[in-house]
Order: sequence, then C-alpha cells, then structure tokens
Amino acid sequence: MIWRTLYSALWTLATPLIRRYLRKRAKKAPAYLEHWDERFGQRVVPAATGAIWVHAVSVGETRAALPLVAALRRRWPDAPLLVTQMTPTGRATAEALYPDAEVRYLPYDYPRAVRAFLQSYRPRFGVLMETELWPNLIHAAHAQRVPLFLANARLSEKSLRGYRKVARLMAPALRQFRAIAAQSADDAGRLQQLGAVDVAVCGNTKYDFTAPEAALELGAAFRRRIGTRPVLVCASTRDGEEALILDAWRAAGRAVADVLLVIVPRHPERFASVAGLAEAAGFAVQRRSDDAALRDTTQVWIGDSMGELFGYYAAADVAFVGGSLLPLGGQNLIEPASVGVPVLFGPSMFNFADASAKALAAGAALQVADAAALVQQALALLADPARRQSMRQAALGFTAAHRGASERIVALIAHGLERR
Repeated sequence: MIWRTLYSALWTLATPLIRRYLRKRAKKAPAYLEHWDERFGQRVVPAATGAIWVHAVSVGETRAALPLVAALRRRWPDAPLLVTQMTPTGRATAEALYPDAEVRYLPYDYPRAVRAFLQSYRPRFGVLMETELWPNLIHAAHAQRVPLFLANARLSEKSLRGYRKVARLMAPALRQFRAIAAQSADDAGRLQQLGAVDVAVCGNTKYDFTAPEAALELGAAFRRRIGTRPVLVCASTRDGEEALILDAWRAAGRAVADVLLVIVPRHPERFASVAGLAEAAGFAVQRRSDDAALRDTTQVWIGDSMGELFGYYAAADVAFVGGSLLPLGGQNLIEPASVGVPVLFGPSMFNFADASAKALAAGAALQVADAAALVQQALALLADPARRQSMRQAALGFTAAHRGASERIVALIAHGLERR
C-alpha cells in the first residue's frame, strides 16, 4: 500500500511533465493534442457497458491482438468490444482493424482516473496485451471485481532487472491477474521471479496473424511499379538506424546500383526527416505518398504510409526488421516471415528473443552484426535465388509451426472466469 501511494504521488507530480511531453510530441504528430479528456480520466459516456475490453499500447500490440480478438468473439459472439491504446498510431490502427469496436485511450495510471474508467465501462473482463503492467489499473479492476488477464505476455531480462527495483509495487499487481498467458517458458519464468502466479505458456498471437488479401494485392501492385529490380525492404526502422543503413548502402557503390532500397520508418512523424536524410546523402529518392510512377533512376523509396507494412513485405525479395541495429530490442520479424520473405535482423532482439531464436533455428532468418554486414548479407541473398527460395520455405514453415496461441489464450480466459 505504501509503495502504491508513493507511485500514485509520482503520477500527480509528473502531470505538468506529461502535458509538456504531449505538446512536444504534437509538434511532429498533431494527434497527440486530441482526446486529452480520455488520457486524464474525465468521465466519458460509453457506447456500451459489459464489453470485452482489450488494451494494446500501440501499433504492434494492436495488430497482435487481431487473431485473439477474433477468437474471443467466436467464444462470446454477443459481447461488445472495447479497445484501448496509449498512442495515436495505435488508436488509428485499432479504428482500422476493429471498425465495430469502441476505441479510446486508456487513461494514465492515476487512481481516480482508472477507477472512473472502469466504473463507466464496467467491462465483462479485460485483457492487457504483452507488458502493460499498470499497478493502479490492476488494483482498481481487482477492487471492482473486473476479471483481468495478461495475454501474449513477455518480459525480457533487461525489463526484469528494471522491474525488480520496484518489486514491492509490481509483485502485488501481478498476483491480482486472474491468469497470465506467457509467450514462452523463459517469459513465464521471469514473470514468476517477479511474483506472478497462475502463469501458463500459450505462445505468441503474432504467429496467428494472416496477411489480409488486400495487403498481398497491394504488394503485387508495388512489384508492378518497381518492375524486375531486386528489392530490399528495411522496415520499422528507428531513429539513428536509417543513417547507418544509408551510409552502408552508399559504401557498397556499384554493387547496389540495380537494387531498390525501400525504407519504412517505424513512426510516421519521421517520414519526412528520413526522406530528407536520404536526399542529403545524395540518393535519388521517391516517397510512397506521391503516388507517382517509380522512376528507373530512383535508388531509395520511402514507405511513408500507415497500415501498408504487409504490402511492403509482400513486395520484398529480402526484408530487414528494424529496431535491431541499435540497442532497442527489435521489432516483429514474424510478419515478413509469414509472407515467405527471408528475414535479416541486427544484434539487438531482446524484445523478440524467443521468436528470433526460433527463426534462426528454422533457417528462416539471419542475424547481422551491423549495417555493413546487413548490406553484404542482403546482396548475397539477392544474388542467390536458390538460397532465397530455401529461406522462403523455411519462413512459411516457421510461422505455421507456432500458430494456435489465440485459441489457447481464450481457453485460459474461459477457465479463469469459471473458477472464481
């Protein structure tokens, strides 16, 4: 109780900093100025009460929830759906993926705000995706008898070390979940070290996501625009990685003359700056948003569009997954593998440790040490159609072998609801 009181006081003290942060982010992404009433817990009249509530912080978690939501709806077909996020891009993704759901921001973890949220919506039960551990929210749900589940849960060694510093705050919160569905045995073990109980290993819902037919058609349309040139897609890149990739690409000289480099930054507010970075490096650049024919002389194509990531992957001969050249923990490598694209990633994959290890073991992916090695390995694959085909088959087999997490999680939730 003392630790939660101190934690709540810190939220109150941090309020001016939070508002300043939102205004700063809004300079590049104006949507951060919208819906502050939701973020700070002002009472909102819900479209429906008694909903299945799924919380997914941003884009990746929102997409990962799609097969789980489908499985939940098969089990409880008459329940309304409430989906919450913390970022504008996550919210936009939810609005696109779940058109019949109520979509809103989850309030920050102020005690009064989360209590008001739960009292207004009175969800049938809540599912928090991956690592969304908010002590006041969890405590309020327990106090209001809202069953709460942690799904697709992951916890890296790095995160465990951080959480251990506040174990007296986190351990009681973890024990208030009805059940926890961990992605892997390692994740389950780390959660238990932190104090979690009722932890089951259910796998990763990201394997259950199937590329929409429209995305595959978009990929085919991209290929028609590109023509016969080999394509390296560098997707979900983070700040600092594009400069490393562009420097290595330029250093490769004539070896990359016939290859189209496609860069898809992780955050939309960086689209323009990444295009400017490529232009400043001396490359002929086009942007997806110009809808112009792709010129034969274009060297770098900037994927400055939302919701089209599978289209870029489907158009790729080789894909690199960003967030991995710098110590950022990586991004979702399962998506390109699921459409049969050979996958490259850098040395930092701690947020996807289990999936990356399995992809390497299956022969679906290769790990590179740095940007120079990325370019070298990509060129080697582009020059070796037989090896690419082998990796393509391995990638499809790798993703197919690990499906089924969503149904296992739903079974765990149903059991959790029955036994208390």
